Formats: sequence, C-alpha cells, structure tokens
Amino acid sequence: MTERLAMLLHAVSVRRGDKWVLRDISWTLRPGERWALVGDNGAGKTQLLKLLSGDVWPTPGGPRSRRRARRRHERPSGAALNSDGRHYRVGRQPVELIEAKRRVAYVGAELQDKYARYGWNLRVRELVATGLHRTDLLLLPVTPPQAKRVTATLRLCGLSRHAAREFLSLSYGQKRLALLARALVQDPDWLLLDEFYNGLDADYRQRIDEVLGAGVRRGQSWVATAHRAGDVPRGTRCMLELAEGRVHAIKRIRPSDLARLTERAGESRRHPQRARRSSRAGKSVRAGKLPRAGKVAASSAPVLLRLSRVNLYVDYRPVLRDLDWQLRRGEHWAVYGANGAGKSSFLKLLYGDLSPSLGGRIERAGFPSGTPIAEWKRYIGYVSPELQTDYAVNVSVLDVVASGRYASIGLVDEATAGDRRAATYWLRFFGLLSVAKRRPRELSYGQLRRALIARAMAADARILLLDEPLTGLDPAQRAIMKRLLERLMKRLTLIVAVHHPEDLPRGMTHGLRLHNRRAYPSDSYSAT
Repeated sequence: MTERLAMLLHAVSVRRGDKWVLRDISWTLRPGERWALVGDNGAGKTQLLKLLSGDVWPTPGGPRSRRRARRRHERPSGAALNSDGRHYRVGRQPVELIEAKRRVAYVGAELQDKYARYGWNLRVRELVATGLHRTDLLLLPVTPPQAKRVTATLRLCGLSRHAAREFLSLSYGQKRLALLARALVQDPDWLLLDEFYNGLDADYRQRIDEVLGAGVRRGQSWVATAHRAGDVPRGTRCMLELAEGRVHAIKRIRPSDLARLTERAGESRRHPQRARRSSRAGKSVRAGKLPRAGKVAASSAPVLLRLSRVNLYVDYRPVLRDLDWQLRRGEHWAVYGANGAGKSSFLKLLYGDLSPSLGGRIERAGFPSGTPIAEWKRYIGYVSPELQTDYAVNVSVLDVVASGRYASIGLVDEATAGDRRAATYWLRFFGLLSVAKRRPRELSYGQLRRALIARAMAADARILLLDEPLTGLDPAQRAIMKRLLERLMKRLTLIVAVHHPEDLPRGMTHGLRLHNRRAYPSDSYSAT
C-alpha cells in the first residue's frame, strides 16, 4: 500500500482580529486514523480543519509562545520542521506544506454555498473534474485517463445517472455526494469533513457512510466535525474535543462520548435543572409524536393560507403534485420528508419565491389576487440555509435585522428610526444587542442564525417559515433556539422543516409528510 501522510501540530495558535480562535494546539494525526472533531459553536473546529489543510496560517507569537520556545527540544522528529508549528511526513520522509496540501481534501458547506452565491452551475461531471486541479471552475481540458477517473468516482458515489445534470438542480443530499466525489477524485490521504452530514436524511447519511467505508479499506483517513452522534461517520475511532479554542480532550471514542453530543447531554453540562425539564417535555418527540400544544387550533379559526390543486415544478422538474392544504391561525406545522422530497421548495412556495403551475391556486388572507408578492413577503418571515449564505454582505447586524422590514438583503437607504427601534427590540429578544455593530461573518454560526430569525420578525411577521433552523448548532445553541421559538409561537404561526424530531419546539400541532411528490397531513413524526 502506498505510504500516506502524517500530520503533526505543535503548540499552534491562530488569531482573527483581536481574538485567539485557536490556542496552543498540539495534535498528531497518523495515517489510517479517523477522527471526530467536536466542540460548541465558536470553539474553533472549522479553523482547525483549515489549519490542517493549509488554508489558514498559524499566528506567530501565540498566547504561550515563550513556553513554546523553551520546549523546542520536544518537537516531533522525522517531520519537516516548519517554523509555524505544522509538520508533515510520509513514512519517515519529511514533506513540505505544498506537497502536504496535495494530499488533503477539505469538504465543507461553504463551497456548496459559493457555487449557489455566484450561480456557478456546472454539470456534475465537470464539478467532480474540478477536483483534479483543485479549482472552483474547470479551467483545463480533461484528459481521457482523468475522464475515466471521474467516471469511476461518480460510480462509487452513486451519481452516474446524474453526471449530466446541473449542480444547482440537485437535491441537498445529491449536492453533498457530488462534493464528496469532487474530493475523492483527488485520491487524498486525508478527508477533512466540516459538518458534512448537516441537513442530510438517514438514507443519505448511510450512502455517505458506505462511500467512506469503501475508502477505509484503501487506508482512507479523515477528520470530521460534528454536533450530533448520528453525524459522526461510521468507522470513526478517535476524538478531539475543543473548548474555546483549546484542546479539551484527545481520546479513543467510547459510546459515552457520543452520548454527550445529544441535546440532553449538552443541556445538562450548563443548566442541569433546565435539562430535567427538557427531558420530561421531550418524551413525546422521542416517541415519534409531535409535541402537543396546550390547545390545538379550532377548525373554525380563520384560514391564513389555502393551496388548491397546486402542482409545483422547479427547473422543469416536478416537485409536488395535486397539493391541497390550508393553514389556520393558531396552527404550527412540522414539515418532514427525505432529501429531495420538496421541503425547501414547499416553504419557498408559501413565501412566494416559487409559483404553482397553471391550474393551481394560492389564496392568502387579506391579500386579494393581483396583490404584488412583495406586499405578502413583508408579513412573512423566512429563514433558510441559502439566506445565511446570501448574508456575506458588509453591513452591521443591526442593518441585517432592519432589512427584514423590507424583505431585502441589506438596506437600500439608511435605516429609519422605526427600523432601528424594531431591530433593537428583536436583537434584545434574541440576546444579540452586544453584537449589533458587528458584521455577519464576525458572528458565530449560532449567533448568525438567531440574527436571521430576528430579521424575519422585524416586519411583525404573522407566519414564520424556518428551513432546518437548528442544523449546524451545538446542543446548547439548539436548546436556546428551541426556547426562543416556543416564545415566538405565542404570537405567530410557525412552519418548520426538519429532519430530526428533537429539533421541534414544544407546541407543534400538525405534521406534513412529503413523499413521492405528494403531501400527507399527520399528527405524528417519523425521523428521516
């Protein structure tokens, strides 16, 4: 078997602005090892992966630089002794960073977001081929041997029949598989998987496990960040836990370690009494039933939204057929189904970003036919992973929230006094006043998610549409978000698309299962 890359970090630190995001990290990764990298939002997991990949550079003069200087005799032997604290070797032979980078493939959601943001709609075969040259776009012709390699990788990932499709037309799960294929075509020694299972149903998690399992037999190594036990790839044996940028623990994985990634474990570390209350309240969810509201909306409550004989197409592909559904005041709906079932498209249809085909009808209470859709959107809050991607703009968090009053990305004109009052109210509600002057990319993942929901509420939303609102959040952030949503449900109607039943706040009244382009109302939830 070809010798593979070993990576060693020795007392490495990274600073962003005035904050040390990684502090004095020492870690040895040997060929054939498979690691889970865990920690709360903001602990430094993504920065550590990018440090390993060579995309982030250590900061000289770290918090413990003097002690590090005294310990130089402790540096690992047999590796390239870089002054920045990163060391690489293949077998006994030291290698430089430029060679190490060719042996490492980073796979994260930000690349998927980048293609969506810039509208780079490559064919799947072309997307995978970009991995051969490690470029975002295909800049060089593909040789016949390279084409065979791409074909074999597509077959491995079960994407052969989608090879000619455009990347942005794929379902969420298919996009993740395509990005994994793009990484695997490089034949990397190490895969760096950044929250790679986020937003995937059980079927796609299993398919990715099978692809990675085939790599294990070839000596594939990986480091995978995760917030849930189910998002740790099968076959992972070691774990590094980060806390506030420092190594908290390095160990072999035991079942009890994975149990700590569950929501109740995350609660109990910070709020033991709250965890006991959450445990009692969550029994119905874990049993597969929707958490019941104290009083289900009566059938005589006013109808807010009615869909009649709706057929929905996206990029000329049928997504939903013959949909009849209505929403009454006081109802709260959970929307669930496999990746590609149409959950995100359904929410976009309700919001007004998508329209039904001829023959279908949508009735919106208080908005007669012919009303500009922008008027409707001013009273509907909508938060999705794509929206979090779009907010790579250089505006303050206060302006982000204020822009919700106009259903826009940022503000065209300076915020009015009313805009600032509304934004300040919702920033306070979500505990974000202290970061009001920051830019979106300066927030943690959980803070930005809360800011976008605050944005959705700034226009006095009557209906709040949330697409996987807890995906990517650590256990503590998930618990905080659920409590905030439960407070919001007292003043509006909530529709939330989820994969994990434990992500539902208490008080949901109805479920809508999407399957085979059909919608099935239900009062129970089956994890997908």
